[in-house]
Amino acid sequence: MDKKLFDSELKIMELIWAHQPISAKELSVLAERDFTWNKNTTYTVIKKLEAKGYVKREDPGFVCTALISKAEVRKAETEGLINKLFGGSRKALFSALVEDEKLTEDEISALRKLIDKE
Repeated sequence: MDKKLFDSELKIMELIWAHQPISAKELSVLAERDFTWNKNTTYTVIKKLEAKGYVKREDPGFVCTALISKAEVRKAETEGLINKLFGGSRKALFSALVEDEKLTEDEISALRKLIDKE
C-alpha cells in the first residue's frame, strides 16, 4: 500500500487519528471549524481515503476509523523525501537538517543515543 497522502487527505486523517471512531458528520463539523471546508469537500476527501484503503466507514452514522497508522504515513513520507531530495541518503538528509543550526549539547547527546541504538 502506497502511504502517500495529499495535503487535504492528511488533514482529514489527522482529525480521524485524533478522534476515532468519528462519524463523517462530526468530521465535517471539525473540518469546517479548522479548515473552513464545506461538508461536500470533507465527504469527498473521506471517499478518496476510503477508496485508497486508508479509512473504513461503517453504518450506522458513517463512522470512520483509520486503517493506516500515523507512524506508517510518517515513515512512507520520510522515505519519499529522502529518495526524492537526497538520493536515498539518510546522511545527506541529516547533514541538511543540522548544517545551518547550532545544536545544544543535550540535542547532540540525544542524537548520539539514537545513532548508537541502531
